[in-house]
Amino acid sequence: MSLKILLSIFAGIGLGYFFLPSNFLQYTDIVIDIGLCLLLFFVGIDIGRQKDIFSNIKTMGFKILLVPFGIIVGGILGGIFGGIVLSMPLSEAGAIGSGLGWYTLSSMMVVGYSTELSALAFLSNVIREVIALILVPFVAKHIGYIESISICGATAMDTALPVISKFTDSQTTIIAFISGLISTISVPIILPIILRF
Repeated sequence: MSLKILLSIFAGIGLGYFFLPSNFLQYTDIVIDIGLCLLLFFVGIDIGRQKDIFSNIKTMGFKILLVPFGIIVGGILGGIFGGIVLSMPLSEAGAIGSGLGWYTLSSMMVVGYSTELSALAFLSNVIREVIALILVPFVAKHIGYIESISICGATAMDTALPVISKFTDSQTTIIAFISGLISTISVPIILPIILRF
């Protein structure tokens, strides 16, 4: 599956660069939305077929919140570590890390601060999403289901959810959705706070 995802990305890059006219881009958002909604619809069907899944999640209680908390803290600390390696201001590096894969929002939130930082936020969060889509099957198989959620960040509730669903189980899929939702909500709150320091 990782190879299929990687080949799809490179095929899309090649098609967009060499063959498609520039006015084709006006339709891509609609096609992506339809495709994503269809994928999520089938993930929902798969979750709904598992009758005992919600009672299993209920028994986990507040422990389920440890997953998004770890993802948020890990994203920020990872960004700060990258900032140390690249000799960047730690607040800027932490703000980029707190984007958690949500490249459209994080890049727009920092554009007023710096266009260079906006471009860096966009690229690093796009790369995080692509790497997550490629690595989820490997991590789920060789490391663990919950760990496969962590590399996705905020995208665990949307673009990465079908991949997580395919390579884990229904309980992990629900945890991924909850984790992605909490991570997504946290980005517009945490990013500006970190950027102020």
